[in-house]
Amino acid sequence: MNKLRILVMTAVEAERAAVMRGLGSYEGAEVRIAGVGPAAAAASTAKILALAGVTGGLLSIPTEDRPRGNSFDLVISAGIGGGFADVAPIGSLVVSSDIIAADLGAETPEGYVSVDTLGFGASRIIAEQDLSRRWIQALQAAGLTASLAPVLTLSTVTGTSATTQNLSLRYPGVGAEAMEGYGVAEAARQFDLPALEIRAISNVVGPRDRESWKIGEALQALEQACTILTEVLSS
Repeated sequence: MNKLRILVMTAVEAERAAVMRGLGSYEGAEVRIAGVGPAAAAASTAKILALAGVTGGLLSIPTEDRPRGNSFDLVISAGIGGGFADVAPIGSLVVSSDIIAADLGAETPEGYVSVDTLGFGASRIIAEQDLSRRWIQALQAAGLTASLAPVLTLSTVTGTSATTQNLSLRYPGVGAEAMEGYGVAEAARQFDLPALEIRAISNVVGPRDRESWKIGEALQALEQACTILTEVLSS
């Protein structure tokens, strides 16, 4: 069986290093820096996919300009993030069921209205379902705390209890938030590639309390998750 070739995008170098340690000698992966925020993540991912010669979607480059043997089957946004306490405690993992641009819309006197309701586009991308399910099962079988849940992308991360409550009500069952997933997934969608997101939880979504953050532990969990991913990809 041919190994799936995956492109993994992380926001920063510490996340990239954790992912690479986890993936080890898996030959079908390329791990790159996306930058922070959905715009940087989308632009970086699209550039890499274009230079890799991925065809399909709204973007392509001429065959003669494509590097040989350098395409992808799947795109993953990976890193640490904030967890919604009732679904994803600190140290746990969230694999995306949906990747949602949670602040892509408009404020109105009646409250937030998504871009979908406004009729200008879509704020939700369904993650690759089969691999997400198998990855979750493998993580749980290894004794790790892991949830399959929506992951939110925001340009401004949450810092108040009120915003946390609003997001929880707007997106029932939400597991985590970060700043890059939707950008990475949208770039993948433009090339007709499936995408998913994984977040290792370093802090609880809500009022910022840096002293309670467990970044080192979250990076270790991310590394473990990527080690298990190699087994899932090869099965």
